[in-house]
Parts: sequence; C-alpha cells; structure tokens
Amino acid sequence: MTQPDPSKNLFNKIWDAHTVRTLSSGQTQLFIGMHLIHEVTSPQAFQMLRDRGLKVPFPERTIATVDHIIPTGNQARPFLDTLAEEMMVAIETNCRDFGIRLLNLDDNRQGVVHIVGPELGLTQPGITIACGDSHTSTHGAFGSIAFGVGTSQVADVLASQTMALGRPKVRQIVVTGRLRPGVYAKDVILHIIRQLGVNGGVGYAYEYAGDIFDAMTMEERMTVCNMSIEGGARCGYINPDQTTVEYLRGRPFSPQGAAFDRAAKWWLDTASGPNAQFDDFVKMDGNQIEPTVTWGINPAQSVGVSELLPTVASFSADQQKGIREALDFMEFHEGQPIRGTKIDVAFIGSCTNGRISDLREAAKVVRGRKVAAGVRTLIVPGSQQVRAQAEKEGLDQIFRDAGFDWRGAGCSMCLAMNPDKLVGREICASSSNRNFKGRQGSPTGRTLLMSPAMVAAAAVNGVVTDVREMLN
Repeated sequence: MTQPDPSKNLFNKIWDAHTVRTLSSGQTQLFIGMHLIHEVTSPQAFQMLRDRGLKVPFPERTIATVDHIIPTGNQARPFLDTLAEEMMVAIETNCRDFGIRLLNLDDNRQGVVHIVGPELGLTQPGITIACGDSHTSTHGAFGSIAFGVGTSQVADVLASQTMALGRPKVRQIVVTGRLRPGVYAKDVILHIIRQLGVNGGVGYAYEYAGDIFDAMTMEERMTVCNMSIEGGARCGYINPDQTTVEYLRGRPFSPQGAAFDRAAKWWLDTASGPNAQFDDFVKMDGNQIEPTVTWGINPAQSVGVSELLPTVASFSADQQKGIREALDFMEFHEGQPIRGTKIDVAFIGSCTNGRISDLREAAKVVRGRKVAAGVRTLIVPGSQQVRAQAEKEGLDQIFRDAGFDWRGAGCSMCLAMNPDKLVGREICASSSNRNFKGRQGSPTGRTLLMSPAMVAAAAVNGVVTDVREMLN
C-alpha cells in the first residue's frame, strides 16, 4: 500500500489511487474495487455482456443480493408477481453463469444491498464502490467513495472492473455542536438538504465533518451518507476514524489478524488531513437541529416538527411554482403546522433506516403502547442479520404487541417494487429516503419522511408527533 498524500482530501486521494487513465473525453477511467449488484438493474447489463461474448474477469469483486422486488410477507417461490419471479430467475442464472456470489433468500446474509455490504465487512475505507442503485453513497460512511450508476455502467464494471467518470469538486460540510435528545442522524441530513437544496450538491462530492459526525456511530453515519444523493451530490463520505476501525474488526470479509492492523493504519491515513483543500465549505450548527419532517414532494421540502409550513412568498420567484405544486399535491396550506398531520401508514425500514439501531430507537417509543386505530404499520428489517438480532433482543415482540406488522428483509415500501404499497391518497410516515410523487406505489399517495423514532411516535398517536415528548 502506498502512503496517501497528506495535502489532499480523502476523495482526491482515493480517486487518484484508482485512476487507470484520463480519457480523451476528459473523464477518468476509474478502477472499481467492489461492485454490488441486485436483481433489478443487473439483467440488462448481463445481457449486454452476452451479446458481446464477454466474461466477468474479476467475479470475486462483485457480490449480488436480492432486495428490491422481493415480497416481505410471503416469500415462498415462485413469487405471485410473475415479473418479480422472472427477475429472481435472471439473477440466479446470471450469477451462476458468470461465477458471482449471490446472497439469495435462502442465505442468512441476504438483505438490502447497502446494509449487507457494511455488515459483512465488504465496505472498507479507501476503496471505490459502484452499484446500480442511487443510494450507493451510503458506503461513503466508511471513508470510501461510492457511486450509484446506470445499467450500462453496471455492464462496464462487470466487463472491465472500471468505469468512466468526470471528477466532481469536493464540498466540506462541517456540523458543529451536539444533537439534543430525540434528534437523530436522519434529522441531520434532512436539515442539510433543506439548507442546501436538492440541487445544491450537483457537481460535488460531500465530505461531512465536525463534532456531530465524529460522535455518530457507523450506522448513523450510513444514514447521513445514504441521502447525499437527495441533495444532488455525486457521493458523500465521512473520514475513517477509530469508530470505523472497530466496526470493521472481525467482520467476515474484513482483513484478519496482523493484516487487519496494517489495513487499519492505512485506512486512517486516507483521511483528509488538517491542510486538505476543498472547493467549497459550509458550516452549520447542530445544536439548532430538531426532529424534522418533510411536507412536500422532494427531501428539501421539510420543517422542524415545531415549525409551520413555509409561505410561498418566502421562496424565490423561480421556486414558487414548485412550492405551490407541492402544497397542492399534499393538500397542505402555507403556514399550517406539520405537527398533528393525520397519517394512514407508518413504515420503518429501507437502506436509510432499516438497521438494528433504528429498530432499537423505534422500539423505545412503542414499548408498552399501541398503534392508533386505523393506522397500517410495517417494520421491515434491512437484512436477515438485522432481523435475527432484533428477534434475539425481543424487539419483534415489542412491535407485535404494539400492533406493528413484522416483516422479512427487503426494500419494501421505500420504492414499492413489491407488494408493499400505498393505496390511493394515503399519507405515510416513512423512515425511507424519497418523498417523490408515486414513490411508495400509489401515484396519489403522500409521503412524510422522518426518523424511525418519529415514525413510531406517529404510528402510536395517529398523527405527526414530536417524539421528544414520548421519550423518558
């Protein structure tokens, strides 16, 4: 391993270390250290290889799981959804034919792609990661640079272990202070996106730094990096530190013994140094962040739970049309409180907030309480390992006793490419990452993004609630 240059930020250190060459287009041909695939964006990519008679030269650098289209209720094969079953057969066939490891439903390591990578130790600092899924930025929590890519780029990585990318600029976002009780990583990233906008990160990679991120667990850091793409950034990352090292120690795919100690030293050396340069810098006060809820149709349209919805006039002229569209679609009016908004569905899960710590925080809220009458609820662990750990701790029984529906691992209602969908104009309190029109399966369904604890509070009360009032 070569010694990283201390004058560079982490992003540029890793980019330069993985550069194969500069192309005539000005883009970089970048070596991809780890490639993650799933059942939805890979079939066409494999067909591209077959059409050209190509093989996968480094199958050990690709790992597959199934998550997007699998049902979280009845998972018996063949699936009732014939298209979902076809996708399952396709990934099973493709992985077998090209020699790629598949974490199928009968494998206890199966789960949402951005949850199983870290929990298995596949995600490590200092590497490049690609996946045909927009929330691949999750893996940046470990000090890697991770890109969501399209199907043609999935084919490129399968065929060559490289892909062509333009180098983005790097913005450092420093959040100082200390989070107050009842405020979580989800609130931090929603606050950042609200301040910078859904297009604020276009052309940038985000480096998250400062007291708030230093104090976060790895699972909290993954939540933040997961939603970098919702702010328009190409990727987002947090510098590796001792918290990162200890999380990775002993994981199945992590280095072992003396090799781990050598790797850990190199991982820490990849971090941006005190003299590292950035193309832009933003500073925010974490003490001012409160539980945050989206009110509109993109993740930047949010307010603190104690706030009123904004007025149209408070936005620039070029934004006002979009604000009116959001208010009309949601059937909200400017100046109304978000607190007290009635919900029909509560969903806890997704690659943003389907980890064991998310379920623990939600369980604290619902313990000894009951779901409000008329509220449909889903608790969907992000992986089979998360589900097993939750059941070992008795969290599943807490949720069941409260009236929640305890499910199998999968993407579920985050994107509704499976049976878990909103119906009609239902309003969903969701711990997922997108509140776009139609995102959760109904073209007229409405989504309020919030932390898992806030979703749990809303489920119990039947309305958007300040979770801080329910925590001891």
